Amino acid sequence: MNPRIRFALQLSFTLLVCLFMIIPIAMSVMAGLTENYFVGLKSGLTLRWVIEVWQLYSDTIWLSIKLALACLVITILIGVPAAYGLLRSRRRWANAIEELLLLPVAVPGLATALALLLAYGSYREFRGSWLFILVGHVLFTLPFMVRAVLSVMQTARLPLLEEAAASLGANFRQRFFTVVVPNCLSGILAGALMVVTLSIGEFNITWMLHTPLTKTLPVGLADSYASMRLEVGSAYTLIFLVMIVPLLVAIQWAGRLSSPRR
Repeated sequence: MNPRIRFALQLSFTLLVCLFMIIPIAMSVMAGLTENYFVGLKSGLTLRWVIEVWQLYSDTIWLSIKLALACLVITILIGVPAAYGLLRSRRRWANAIEELLLLPVAVPGLATALALLLAYGSYREFRGSWLFILVGHVLFTLPFMVRAVLSVMQTARLPLLEEAAASLGANFRQRFFTVVVPNCLSGILAGALMVVTLSIGEFNITWMLHTPLTKTLPVGLADSYASMRLEVGSAYTLIFLVMIVPLLVAIQWAGRLSSPRR
């Protein structure tokens, strides 16, 4: 087949797939910016629904941001040392622990939430707090932080760098903070952006663990679609995309940043 024809066919197929995915999102965004979705653009464009969503659901947006940032701090404090421990360990059970870290990703979120409810649901103050949701988010996002950091550590030749630092008299703390952490910053950044994005958009675990006072952005989005006008739900989707899309772009940027180091 002629290379030009093959390229044209491949490009056409790619564009069709992109349109298939983007058109529904674009229609949802337009629904949140039109006065009446069923009339269409003829009814006029407006920010009325966006303002109404902010007035009704701003608490859910701020709670999602707070959860994502708290989840990020915890996963960094746990994930980076855990990745380093897995890298340095030569025991057989290290591989088993690495595989076990993926269980929260493989297990359905509803099952994870049910397990948390059975284990800690009897503690009323904890059950009604946003910290209860935070535990579920940490369980779900921690593997992504560990994997991102561990993959960079494995390609950065850290053992050799640490041996060189140790030969110069650096102790463990100095080696960890001046050799290990700087050489896996790209992995920490990629993992951090992934954790924040997943935490903001997580629905299954949050839906099971939330209370009327601890609704997050995705739960509020589902509530707006179920109980209010379609335009309100679509405006909520627009706000969600405004928060998520920059993070997705940042993840791609972090991935390119880590490539030269590898």
